[in-house]
Amino acid sequence: MTSARVLLHEETLEPSFLPPRLVRRDAELSLLLRRYRDGLGKGVPFHLLLTGGIGSGKTALARRLGADLERGGRLGDAPVRATYINCWRRASDRTVMLDLLRSVDVSLPDRGYSLSEMMDVFEQGIRRAPAHRLVLLDEASALVRGETKLVYLLSRSREVELGSISLVLIASEDLFRYLDPASRSSFGVTHRLALAPYDGDALTEILLARSELALRRGSFDREVLSQIARIAGPNGDARFALEMLLNAARIADDEGADSLGAEHVRRAKGSLLPTVTESHLEELSTHELGVLLALSRSLKGKGASVPSQKLRAAHTALLEELGGAAMSRTTFWRTLKELERDGLVVLEATGSGESSRVAMDELPASLLATLLEERLSATRAQKT
Repeated sequence: MTSARVLLHEETLEPSFLPPRLVRRDAELSLLLRRYRDGLGKGVPFHLLLTGGIGSGKTALARRLGADLERGGRLGDAPVRATYINCWRRASDRTVMLDLLRSVDVSLPDRGYSLSEMMDVFEQGIRRAPAHRLVLLDEASALVRGETKLVYLLSRSREVELGSISLVLIASEDLFRYLDPASRSSFGVTHRLALAPYDGDALTEILLARSELALRRGSFDREVLSQIARIAGPNGDARFALEMLLNAARIADDEGADSLGAEHVRRAKGSLLPTVTESHLEELSTHELGVLLALSRSLKGKGASVPSQKLRAAHTALLEELGGAAMSRTTFWRTLKELERDGLVVLEATGSGESSRVAMDELPASLLATLLEERLSATRAQKT
């Protein structure tokens, strides 16, 4: 009998997917909608510099802003029309203009027209279909650093008789210092929004919302999603977290599993961001290897973390199995702290020390257990 698939709607985990609700960016979206609607109500364009690190949600926020304004925003009798352009491969005024021309149903050859001629054709296209244009330029750093004239022309659209245009520049860095003085005055200090990185709780909520769209109901739990959030947490990168969720779900389906588990996440993490190598294991002490082996056995197929008290009991049983002397509680905790310092385990405090939980995200527990058993066997052989 074939197990039901875990991953049902892969497209909802892709970077290009725009979710119906922006988790933990509701406040920023409400603020921007209010600012734009206030400006449109007064007949005034609103220009914005939107910045944030990789995976901070800036692209999704900008695209959701455009979609929501298209549905409910107007400048007088004119509707709002949003145009999203990723400038990563279009880092010149001409290539961006070609996309802007397509947004008003005009196609020009790549060569043969000057920028001013293209702007004239763009103006004609706007006049044929009057609207307030919201132009979203993503990955705008290369364009702005390239001494662009287009930013000035779009941000001063009424002065240069282009019509009514609001411009949003989206980048991972603050572009203000790269703009010419005239363009800077179009943005000003209050027309800038910097997104803070997501914390672990926010990443877990994002993963939960996307899992409800992408995965079969009942095939995932919050503990596994928190594990992914913990891995992506240091950089607050939601894009990486979603990529790991997608890969873990694929692994679960490849194995015919009924649900997404911690082992699938470890395997996905090891393939996307490997950190543990055999040479790394060679540098570990026998104490550290023993604790890691006990942790690997405790986690194998059972979850994302284990209570520290249970881990210590498993480690004591392992030492008895290997014929070694029991480790004192002080030495055990010092060893755990050393492993945490090296990034091999995560200690999650839940109160007193003995009630802490120990997690490992680096490699599948089954694979790590095999590597550690081989390493410990080789160490014992050298001593005999």
